[in-house]
Amino acid sequence: MATINEKTLVGEIVRAYPEAIEVLLSKGMHCLGCPASQAESIADACMVHGLDPDEVIEAVNAKIENVRA
Repeated sequence: MATINEKTLVGEIVRAYPEAIEVLLSKGMHCLGCPASQAESIADACMVHGLDPDEVIEAVNAKIENVRA
């Protein structure tokens, strides 16, 4: 079951799933502490960074599932 989706806010991910930070940084999202990113959806953040949102969401969900299983 997917934990996050394209509408999930970056700030929400960082607060609720700190294990996802490593994945987001590895994908090139180095703006996690930026105030604007806190209210930005993961899909919007991926668009800004030129990333495939489906790939990022899948990787983040896999990390969360792996850590919390």
